[in-house]
Amino acid sequence: MFIAVDVGATKTLFALAGPAGRGVRLHDERRYEDDAFASFEAMAARYVEEAGVRAVRGVCIGAAGPVAAGRVRLTNRDWTLDADALAARFGWPCVVIVNDFAAAASGVAALGPGDLATLQSGEPGAEGARVVLGAGSGLGVAYAWPAAPGWRVVAGEGGHAGFAPETERQERLAAWWRSRLGHVSAESLVSGPGIERLYAFERAQSAAPASALDAALARGEGSAAITAAADAGDPLAAAALDLFVECYGQIAGDHALAVMATGGVYVAGGIAPKLLSRLRAGGFLRGFCAKGPQTALMARFPVHVVTHPALGLLGAGIIAMQGE
Repeated sequence: MFIAVDVGATKTLFALAGPAGRGVRLHDERRYEDDAFASFEAMAARYVEEAGVRAVRGVCIGAAGPVAAGRVRLTNRDWTLDADALAARFGWPCVVIVNDFAAAASGVAALGPGDLATLQSGEPGAEGARVVLGAGSGLGVAYAWPAAPGWRVVAGEGGHAGFAPETERQERLAAWWRSRLGHVSAESLVSGPGIERLYAFERAQSAAPASALDAALARGEGSAAITAAADAGDPLAAAALDLFVECYGQIAGDHALAVMATGGVYVAGGIAPKLLSRLRAGGFLRGFCAKGPQTALMARFPVHVVTHPALGLLGAGIIAMQGE
């Protein structure tokens, strides 16, 4: 029995994992809202009790933050996880903590054809690098290179790299938020909170009267309210989502170009499947491919949206079994 965990800023997923051919099988999956727990340890104790966990052979935790020496402090939540302390607390023989997008990049190997929606077929290269990135509470990025018998994964904090505006509208956007945030990162704009910032920018440029959406945002309903309003025809909400998709594509293209991602670009995270029709509408690929003299090259990189709901858990399960 192995435990796979995907710890985010707002929610955490647990599952028991076991081998399934060359992949991984998950069962006893549970989702917990982070706000309901004072610590990760308290949440883990709840899962152990509810899932009836007894003997454990290994645990892998993918966590949204930079990992060093088996420790991670979450970037967007005041939690610190320590592999040695968790092993001692629960009697687990092997605990591995990795960046959440290291887990996601590992999980790509376990996906089936039905777990992907292709935006661009490209010219896949079996020896090419992969990029896995995804917007949710933040923006995660990882790379993977073929390394027999699997893939060598490298994760970092690429979401915190500076946002590079490409159009006059984006220049105004970056300047508007720089005056409020200081540093405008990719994550500042391409994330759940980023959608709210894009809407705030569009609202500031408009003389339109206050709307029901503004009231919903004041109640804390967040980016989901913006998506619902856009689907219902709100022009400012639609403009914000169009800008989000454009920026998302540009950022994905920057990472693809950096590593020559003929192995594919995998757009993961919680937001992409919810905006799949907008990602397919063309703005994402326009942003992705607009790389000046390398525009034609960008068309060679396959681009997929991951629709599997638990990519990070798949990857954490695979890593847990490898680390036994």
